[in-house]
Order: sequence, then structure tokens, then C-alpha cells
Amino acid sequence: MLMTSLGQGLLWAPLVIGVFLTFRILDIPDLTTEGSFPLGAAVTISAMLAGASAITASLLGFLTGCVAGWVTGVLDTKLHMPSLLAGILTMTGLYSVNLHIMGKANIPLLNQKVLTAFLPATWSVTWQTIVVGGLVTGVVVILLILLFQTRLGLSLMATGNNPQMSAANGIATDRMVIIGYMVSNGCIALSGALIAQSNGYADIGMGIGTIVIGLASVLVGEIFLRGQRMGVRLLGMVLGAIIYRYLLTLAMGLGFPVNDLKLLSAVILVIVICLPLLQTKYRTHQQVTRYLNQIGVDQNATTSRVTSQSSAKGLLSGNSQRTSRVKGREFDD
Repeated sequence: MLMTSLGQGLLWAPLVIGVFLTFRILDIPDLTTEGSFPLGAAVTISAMLAGASAITASLLGFLTGCVAGWVTGVLDTKLHMPSLLAGILTMTGLYSVNLHIMGKANIPLLNQKVLTAFLPATWSVTWQTIVVGGLVTGVVVILLILLFQTRLGLSLMATGNNPQMSAANGIATDRMVIIGYMVSNGCIALSGALIAQSNGYADIGMGIGTIVIGLASVLVGEIFLRGQRMGVRLLGMVLGAIIYRYLLTLAMGLGFPVNDLKLLSAVILVIVICLPLLQTKYRTHQQVTRYLNQIGVDQNATTSRVTSQSSAKGLLSGNSQRTSRVKGREFDD
């Protein structure tokens, strides 16, 4: 179970990294994810059926995802549409585009060689998936680390942190936002290409719920691996994708039906959103308790004193209200 989750998590990791780029770096909720993910799968499988190799087809899937991100970026920056609306429009349009690319709602692979076919046939499918997912995800992480060490990457992060100050310092913020959209959706489409080769088919509905999967994995990764350096943050996204797939696999092992996977994804997202809030409240309570113990104040006595003071204030306010009503009646008389 663990090894299977590791392999699937590495295949989904580029999607999580793509969601991280827009959600955390650019501070933009991008819904293009649910259109660019099946776009990468559709282009890759169609190219492989047309005779292209798995590597070439996967690169084509990545490039078409970049094009989808460029469309959303232009709608957001040049036409000044809200980012949510821009993502929804691109996602809606990509549904028809994907149908035109595939020709029908589902296209399977026949005897084409996928990326795992380049590995020794004596290896198990699980190990082949782990190696391919690890290599592709490792290349993506390394390239992004190198990108964010350049002037372009620093400008991209500055645009997400403070677009007004970035523009005042001469950074072309619109261009940075478009590039961020392109890199993000390229990674998402690449993940779709990997998942399609792993499943052996591309389906028009395989993008439904991917934004929830991406956000949940991002938040899970930030819980288990925090850091300020970009390399640590990207590794946290990979770890989040693996842990998220393991949680889903564990839930299915407990007897949950496959039809409830989307519901489980939503529940996991709610949990990982609420968990940091509960942790913060618990730490605050512990700090207050520790401080009161250090200064020699009884917490129960303090709580009862505050409660009694609140009750007294309530009685006084009630008496003052009754007094004002009596005075008002005397004035009327």
C-alpha cells in the first residue's frame, strides 16, 4: 500500500507543484487546473496513437498546458478579468478543445510504449511507476529551484508578494503573472500526461476535482514540511502529494467505495484547513497557561473572577437599563 501510494503520489506531484505556484507564489486561485490536466492527457495519448514517442508526447502535453495558462493569463492581465472568472472561462473552453483533440470522450492506448516501457521488464509495475515519477518530478523540482534563483524567478515571487511595489521597481508584473500561469499549467498538464500513461487511457472527465486534490496536497505538505527556502517548499509539495494518495489508499482499504473518492477528497481538504487553526488555538492556550503558572496565578480562579466580573457587569447594565426606563416613564408623566 505504501509503495503504491509513493508511486501514484510522485505522478501527481507535478500537479501539486503547479497548484502551489499559482496559489502560494502568485496568490491566485486558478481553476484552469481542471481543464489543463485532461488537456495534457488528451494531447499525450493522441500524439502517442499518432506515432509519437512517450517522451515527445509528454513534452507536447506540457507545452499545451503552457498555452492554456497563457490564455488564462491574458484574460486576467490584459482583459482585466477576475482571476477566478478567467480560470473558469478557460476551463470551460478546454472541455470542447479536449473533445476535439480526442475525437470522443475516452481514448485508450493500444500497444504504444509508455515511459515505464523504457525500464527493465523484470521490474514490477510499482517500481517502474516510482522510478518514472521520481525522475520526472525530480527534474521539475530542480528546474524550478534553478528558475527561482534567477532574476526572472525572483521577479515572479516579488510580483506575488507585492504587485504594486514590484511595478514601482520596474518589474513587468503582467508578464510575470502570465509566465506564472504558463509554468503552473504546464506542470499540471505534465501530471495529466503521466497519469494517462499510467492508467492507459485519457478521459474527458479525469480533470474533475483536481483542484481539490491539488489544494489538499499543498496544505498537507505545508503541515508536515515547512521552510522558507524554495527547495524545501517544493519538496513539501511532493511529500504532500504522497501523503494525500496514501490517505486515499488507506480509506479505500478500510472499505470506502470508489464512488466516494471525491467526497473523501473534500473531507480531507476541510480537515487540513481546520487543523492549523486548531493547532494555533491549542498552542495559544498552552502559552497562556504556562505564563499564568510562572507568575503564580491560579487559572481557575482567574477564570471564575472574569466570569463573576462579566456577571456583575451584566447585572449593572440591566439595572441601568431599568433605571433609564423608569426615568423615561417619569418624564412622560
